[in-house]
Amino acid sequence: MADSVAIHLEFGGGAELLFNGIKEHHVNLPAQTESWDMKQLLVWIQHNLLKERPELFVQGHSVRPGILVLINDADWELMGELDYRLQDQDNVVFISTLHGG
Repeated sequence: MADSVAIHLEFGGGAELLFNGIKEHHVNLPAQTESWDMKQLLVWIQHNLLKERPELFVQGHSVRPGILVLINDADWELMGELDYRLQDQDNVVFISTLHGG
C-alpha cells in the first residue's frame, strides 16, 4: 500500500476563481493501494476542491484545452500527462490560458 502523498497545488490565470479565489492548496492525498497519478488527482480535485462549474476545469478525464499543467515547473506533456505518478512534495500548477475579452 502506497503512503499518503503531500503535494502543493496552485491555480492561476483565472483558474483560481473556480476554487473560491484560493490560488494555493497544500493537500495530503490519502494512502491507497497504488501510487497516485494525475488522472486520479483530477478526480480528487473535482470531488474535494472544485465547488462549481467543473466544465471550466475538466473535460472528459483530463483538464480542458486551454489549461496549462506544470509538474515541478515542467510541462506535464513531458512528464506523461495523466499517467504521471505523483511523488511526495510535488508541485502541480494549473494555469488557464483562456481569457475573456
